[in-house]
Amino acid sequence: MADRVHPHDSPPVSEEHAVVAPKSPSAPASEKPVPPPGTYIIQIPKDIIHRVPPKENARRYEQYTRKKNRRNRCCCFSWFIGLLFILIVLLGIAGGVFYLVVRPESPNYSIENINIRGINITSPSSTAAISPEFDVTVKADNPNNKIGIGYEKDSSAEIFYKDVKLCNGVLPAFYQPSNNVTEFKTVLKGNGIKMGSEDQRALVTALSKRKVLLVVKLRAPVKIKVGSVKTWKITVKVDCDLTVDKLTGNAKIGSRNCNFKLDLW
Repeated sequence: MADRVHPHDSPPVSEEHAVVAPKSPSAPASEKPVPPPGTYIIQIPKDIIHRVPPKENARRYEQYTRKKNRRNRCCCFSWFIGLLFILIVLLGIAGGVFYLVVRPESPNYSIENINIRGINITSPSSTAAISPEFDVTVKADNPNNKIGIGYEKDSSAEIFYKDVKLCNGVLPAFYQPSNNVTEFKTVLKGNGIKMGSEDQRALVTALSKRKVLLVVKLRAPVKIKVGSVKTWKITVKVDCDLTVDKLTGNAKIGSRNCNFKLDLW
């Protein structure tokens, strides 16, 4: 009989000598993930996807926009100041050239003669109203060589004693060429003028001293002409302080002083 061979326990196999059974080939992984059941996939084109920036980015953008607007305003203001400065310089140069070429001089005005009617105050207590009438002769002297003066309508002439307006009227409209002296007359009238007791006493005292102070105010819109160019309307203002010996038709003028001003606007 054959001997029965009993199998010995097989020695343990180390991991290095372990034989790994080949895995059965699995199904290839799908390129697109399969969504779990019960869900939907919505495809949106990239060109209509809007990204919402974080809040800190919005805050930074707002600050940057404010700084940019402030910088733009500063630039605009700087440009405006620069243009204004250039305009002032150009006007100054033009004015200097005009002065050198034309050599403008101020016209001179004076009251040459005055006739007075309708003022009869014999006592300081007189309460009757007066209606004075003044015939005034004015001399206008234009000493300029290249400038003419056109006196326009809407002028005015007034005569005051202290703060009381005695009469008023208008000046004639005419053109005065260069290097010309013109005398013109105007009639000024007042109606129902009442004077206070203090003014009457002062007037009676001045008549007794044969020195009555009157103030003549002339206002005339004019246009200055240089060659064929005329300016806009400019207002000539003349204030004359003069004294007369009496308030009658043959009154004589004592001292006289006229101040001339020009209102460009």
